[in-house]
Amino acid sequence: MTFNFSWDRVSSPLNTIQVAGVPTVTTYATALTGTYTQLLPSGTSYFLGINGLRQSSTQQFLRFNPAVISRFTVGFNQPVLNGFGLLPNERFLLVARNNQKVSEEIFRLQVVNTVVRVENIYWDMAAFQENVKVAEQSLSVAQKLLRDNQIRSEIGTMAPLDVLSAESEVAARQRDLIVARTNLQIQEATLKSVLTKKADPDLDRVQIITTDPLPEVKEEEIDPQNALNTSYENRPDLRQAETNLANQQIAARFTENSLRPNLAVFGMYAGSGLQGNTTAQRAGASEALGQAFGGDFPELSLNIPLRNRAAQADDIRAQLERNQLEVTLQRLRNQIGLEVRQAVIGLIQGKAQVKAANLAVTLARQTLDGEQKKLQEGVSTSYQVILRERDLIAAELAAVQAQAAYAKALVEMERAMGTTLERNGIQLNDALTGTVTSMPVPAFGLGSRKGGK
Repeated sequence: MTFNFSWDRVSSPLNTIQVAGVPTVTTYATALTGTYTQLLPSGTSYFLGINGLRQSSTQQFLRFNPAVISRFTVGFNQPVLNGFGLLPNERFLLVARNNQKVSEEIFRLQVVNTVVRVENIYWDMAAFQENVKVAEQSLSVAQKLLRDNQIRSEIGTMAPLDVLSAESEVAARQRDLIVARTNLQIQEATLKSVLTKKADPDLDRVQIITTDPLPEVKEEEIDPQNALNTSYENRPDLRQAETNLANQQIAARFTENSLRPNLAVFGMYAGSGLQGNTTAQRAGASEALGQAFGGDFPELSLNIPLRNRAAQADDIRAQLERNQLEVTLQRLRNQIGLEVRQAVIGLIQGKAQVKAANLAVTLARQTLDGEQKKLQEGVSTSYQVILRERDLIAAELAAVQAQAAYAKALVEMERAMGTTLERNGIQLNDALTGTVTSMPVPAFGLGSRKGGK
């Protein structure tokens, strides 16, 4: 919508007084113009216009002085082939909406990757804490063996060499405890670095205590097909690829529409009027419309390009890009299917490893108990007990690693299915605004879920 207003005063000297009746003509003109134009989503455009001019002059022999001249126009234009429909006119709006969805999915993917990274670091830290407990227990067992050997040596039932072997084992267990605590401190610093934006001396002094233990094995089986269907519905990278393809399909349809001939229906109606008097009475636009003169102008325009090379090239390029995105989308689907199957296999393998490792710990502990009894009865040696202690330590560490691997397999299963945020109770808007409105329930989920995978 536009409006224009002007006021003019023009003085023109004349070389004769026969025409105007005066040697100098002074004209005063006041003009107002208004125009409204609107384009509809269907491609239809219409316009309304009104012009008003009030003119007075010192010239004589005029019919109206002052005179009011007004003009009113209304018209429309409707493309019939090229440019017809919603798509050519809402193309950029549709693409912009899709681009917003793509941005949301990119951000969702970044949040998912961050959560997965934090979860894996957390379970590694939980495993290192268990390693410290195993090292402390093994040190306690080695120290007890040393004390028992010292007592036996003092009463003469054991050689001093067995005492030296027990002392060496205690030193080795102390070394393992130092290494385990160091690894825990390093992992704790790693977790703090991904949870904070900047270094904080107060946070550096705080010790992180894990609240969720390493998860126990769930007997519930996962249907690979259901997991695959879930991943197709939730994976943000797949949504992003599908939205990009939708944008390219819009572009292909637009370029296809551009190949059509330009056929348009145009219509306009215009009315004009003239009014005035020779007195001082002021005339208006309403009086001018009383003496209106009108005309309508229908028109049909057809433009057929013989060789529209530019439009043809754009259409071919859009089709090729669409085909490329379709291939990319199918490859991504195949990759997602592979990731889901690998996650299912990894989860099954993790369950089997945890069960086997727990059984190994039980058998190693029973073997150690039996060897200790044999030592008390004098039918075994301190060295054999130390070997059984080492076997138990190795079995317990392997069990911890198996549980950590199983926890990471659960994390990977949820990532592959695209349910990481939902299963951990994380709201995407909270991540977008940086303000937590509801705490994740449970915080890391896997260790305390009910009915988990």
